[in-house]
Amino acid sequence: MVHIHLRHRKGAQASTTLPDPPLLLYDHLSIPPPLPKDHSTGHSTMSNASSASDLSVFPTPITSSISLEGKANAKIVYTFYPPSKSQPHHINPFSKTLIVFLNGLILPRSSWEPSIIQFLEKRCSANLPFPAILSYDRYGQGDSDRDPEDVDPPPCHGHDLMSAVHSLKSLLLQIWKTHLTSTPSQFPSLIFVGSSIGCALARLYAATYPGTVHSLLLLDSTLTDSDFVSLWPDPDEPHFDPHSLPPGVSEKDVRDTRRIYHDRFHPSIPNNEGLTRRNICTLLPSPSSPRLIGPDSAGPYVTIVGHDWEAFAEENYTQLGVPKVLTMTYMNPVWQRYNDGLRGISEEEKVIGPIVAVGCGHFVPRDGPGFVGGELGALLDRGVNRVEQVWEGDDA
Repeated sequence: MVHIHLRHRKGAQASTTLPDPPLLLYDHLSIPPPLPKDHSTGHSTMSNASSASDLSVFPTPITSSISLEGKANAKIVYTFYPPSKSQPHHINPFSKTLIVFLNGLILPRSSWEPSIIQFLEKRCSANLPFPAILSYDRYGQGDSDRDPEDVDPPPCHGHDLMSAVHSLKSLLLQIWKTHLTSTPSQFPSLIFVGSSIGCALARLYAATYPGTVHSLLLLDSTLTDSDFVSLWPDPDEPHFDPHSLPPGVSEKDVRDTRRIYHDRFHPSIPNNEGLTRRNICTLLPSPSSPRLIGPDSAGPYVTIVGHDWEAFAEENYTQLGVPKVLTMTYMNPVWQRYNDGLRGISEEEKVIGPIVAVGCGHFVPRDGPGFVGGELGALLDRGVNRVEQVWEGDDA
C-alpha cells in the first residue's frame, strides 16, 4: 500500500494540480519491474523483438450506433476505443475495466475526444497499459436519437436521471458483449469521467448499482441541491439591504442575474435533450450522500475538480452578462462548498480534491483537455497501485 501525504487549505480557490502518483507499481498484478539498465548507455536492456512487441499501440476508435432493449427504433451513437493488448511479460491489468465519459447537458460526446487523445498519447508514449474507453451521446444529445419514451417534442421534460442511469446500464452491457467478450462472466469494473450533470449521473449510477464503479473523476459537478436562483441575493425579500451588495453592483444587476439564471438553469426549464432536472434535488439532495460502494465493499477512488474562479467569472460575464464581482461573491463560494461536500461520497483516504482546473471555466473538457487526460491517468494508476491519500486538514 502506497501513501501520499497531501496538504489542503480549505476554501482556497486558487490551486495547481497535484503531482501524479507513482505509475509503475504493478508488483501485485504480476507485472515485472522495469528492466535493468545498461549503465554504459543508460538504456534498458531488452532484445529488439521484445521492444517491438511491448510497445503500446494507439488504438483505432470505432464509432457506431446501438439500439437498447425495449427501444429498438432509437439509436444511441457511441465511440469505443479498445484496450491495450496484454503481452507475455506485460499483462494489461485493465483488461476488464471500462472508462466511460459522461456528458454534461451542453457538450456532446465529441467534446471528450481531445481529452481521450491526450490520455492515450501519454499512456502509449510511456508504454503503459490502458483500459477500453467509451464515450456516447445520451438520448436526445449529439448524434443519438430522441428517447422514444419522451411524449412531448423538445425542449421537454421527457425523462429523468434515473431513466438515464437505466439506459446507461443497458448500453454498457451491450457494449461489453459486443466489443470485449461475447459471453461475459462478470460486469466490467467502471471508471466514470463526468462533466457537469454527468457527475450527478455517475454518482446516481454508482449508488443504484453498488460494487460496479471503481473510480470517479468529477469535473465541476452540477449543483444538485440548488435551483441556481436562490443563491443570489433577492431584492424582493423584506430584509434585503442594498448596501450589502458588492461595490459597483446595483439592484438591477442582481435582478437581471436572477432572471438570467432562472430562464437558463432553473430545474423547471426544459432542454432539447429531454432530460428533466425537476427531481434532481430529490435524487441527490446532498453532495456528500449517498455514500458510494465500489468493488470489494469499499468506497471508490474519487478525484474532485472545480472550475477556476477567475475563468468562470469571466465566462459568466462574457456569455451571460453577469458582473464578475457577483460570481466571485455569491456563486463561486457556493460551488466550492458543494465540491468540498463531495468528499463524503467515499472514504477520506480514497478522495483527492477538490482541486482547481486552472484556466478552465465550467466546461473543463473543452477548456483543459490536457488537464483531464493527466488527471485521468493519475486516477487510473492511483487505483491500480492502491494508493491512499493522507488528508492532513487545514494548515495552521
